Amino acid sequence: MAVILVTGPARSGKSEWAEALAGQSAESVVYLATGREDPEDPEWQARIERHRQRRPPHWQTWAVPVELTPALRRLAPPQTVLVDSLGTWVANGLELEASEWEERQGDFLAFLGETALDLVLVAEETGWGLVPPYPLGRRFRDRLGALTRRVGSAADQVYLVVGGYALDLSRWGEPLPLKD
Repeated sequence: MAVILVTGPARSGKSEWAEALAGQSAESVVYLATGREDPEDPEWQARIERHRQRRPPHWQTWAVPVELTPALRRLAPPQTVLVDSLGTWVANGLELEASEWEERQGDFLAFLGETALDLVLVAEETGWGLVPPYPLGRRFRDRLGALTRRVGSAADQVYLVVGGYALDLSRWGEPLPLKD
């Protein structure tokens, strides 16, 4: 079992790197897509379609915009599971109160600690810019940043994809102590 986190900014190639890692597996691959379809947004639909076109046709794809952990619990090894992305999953739960979010996040993190699945998780880095001037933007940035840090501390391998390069942070970096 391995948990791999692939993180980076928008358009950095993190999804392609995660797909390459999953594609190296000798196991069947299940792709868990957290993005919601939106026929009213053609640009968003085009992004979803680009992701579909890159995936091999023999990979299974499940749409799980909200119920990510229950979907993961339905899977059994030997399989490789690619989750793209944690940021979209967080965005789909922004209406949750803090206690509800903590419960959902806690269930997901507990699953990471107990699973025998091989997991490749994609997460966006959103905190490299200004603090958003509106509450919902701050809530998203803070929730995703905290989740990514906690997933990173639980992961066997962490990659940062930036500028067209994938850096193995678990090899070249020093882990920080996890603070709640």
